[in-house]
Amino acid sequence: MRSALDGIKVLDLSGMLPGPFCTQLLADYGAEIIKIEDLNGDRARRMPPFMDEQGALFYAVNRNKKCIGLNLHRPEGKAIFMKLMASCDVLVEVFRPGVMEKLGLSYEELKKVNPGIIYCALSGFGSTGPFAKTAAHDLNILSLAGVTGLTGYKEGFPGMSPIQLAGTAGGSLYAVIAILMALHNRTQTGQGQFCDVSMLDGVISLLAYTLAEWSGKEALPQRGDAFLTGAYAYYQIYETSDQKYISLGAIETKFWQEFCAKIGKAEYADSQWEMELQQKMINEISAIIKTRTQAEWLDLFAETNICLTPVLSLAEMSEHPQVKSRDMIVKLENFKYSGKNMILGGLPIKFSDTPGEIKTSFPDAGEHTGEILTAAGYSSEEIELFKISGIVC
Repeated sequence: MRSALDGIKVLDLSGMLPGPFCTQLLADYGAEIIKIEDLNGDRARRMPPFMDEQGALFYAVNRNKKCIGLNLHRPEGKAIFMKLMASCDVLVEVFRPGVMEKLGLSYEELKKVNPGIIYCALSGFGSTGPFAKTAAHDLNILSLAGVTGLTGYKEGFPGMSPIQLAGTAGGSLYAVIAILMALHNRTQTGQGQFCDVSMLDGVISLLAYTLAEWSGKEALPQRGDAFLTGAYAYYQIYETSDQKYISLGAIETKFWQEFCAKIGKAEYADSQWEMELQQKMINEISAIIKTRTQAEWLDLFAETNICLTPVLSLAEMSEHPQVKSRDMIVKLENFKYSGKNMILGGLPIKFSDTPGEIKTSFPDAGEHTGEILTAAGYSSEEIELFKISGIVC
């Protein structure tokens, strides 16, 4: 069966998380990914925790790719890169702005060889502005975006997100969107283009409701005390008697009223939006919820539909019937004979006619160098000389 991105060929110059997650999504839906690593390999290969002497972080975002080790600091390596790029549709890189220019591999140079190339530059701050060449990781970007300062409980310490939101949501996903839009435009014009994707820009764009609350109140949202972060009783996390938690998201009035009736607090049904009563309601509801276990509350609300769910651990999530029915957790047992199970996320988009596919093959460093160079027209003698000379591995 045909996949949505069959026939699309991508050169992936990225390492660690944002770029590889972007290209893995493209790979899952049919694109051919040629991962170009330097001769030391992707840094994620060398970071703990390890599985079969290689980093689990690498396996998480590099399935179904081909890999070549290439020295871009040598003229011969650049020549090989240009030859590969000439027959590709997309290039993804995550260097700080200016690095590719120093290598002589800027978009302006590449489009001379391949006018249809979609060049996606994914970086922390984009190609312009005073921070363009500044180093940053996910925590730094979320902090600058105002997200970290709003994460956590009121009067508490700012919290760290367990999801790398800047890299994935602000970076990887926007990079995929940019690539797909540019590919669509190319079908109309025949021309490629430069896609400047900034993780900071992406995260800020996700603050839609937070910015709306700031606008409507004419006051800055505060940590743990905003519309959807703890200020209201109807949108709250409550602890149960067995030290577990339930989450309530009863924004709609009918849901809130049913919740109040179920816990014996019908008098709160009409006070959902009364700000002066929120802390009193939160305190009283907290005391009520602590009188039963999580399972007992879930059983009580089993026949309702009021946006009440358990707060699950990752292990509980992986066994949840909804997650299992959608194949959203893939478990590879005794992965690489390591004695450990490799746990992967499933396909987030289900197509009726062009479904994605998770192929659990993971490239070793330089595993496909010979295959890729042979397909590009190099002889076995040339490839062997490249290896001896430190051009490829």
